[in-house]
Amino acid sequence: MKARVHVMLKTGVLDPQGEAVRHALGALGFDGVEGVRQGKVIDLELAAGTTEAQVAEMCEKLLANTVIESYQIEMQ
Repeated sequence: MKARVHVMLKTGVLDPQGEAVRHALGALGFDGVEGVRQGKVIDLELAAGTTEAQVAEMCEKLLANTVIESYQIEMQ
């Protein structure tokens, strides 16, 4: 069983890495990029029977800083 967790900074939280990527893309000639938000994807290999609620608890306790980040879980 697998789960994929997408972690992103919440709206309104400054994203200096995303801004650096946007600036670099502009320097490479990609002028149409108006904004970039960078996040992370975490793939988990889980034992059979692991629930989405358990994965959410993992996110709350370790995988995401819920003060400034939000997360989305895809059970596969």
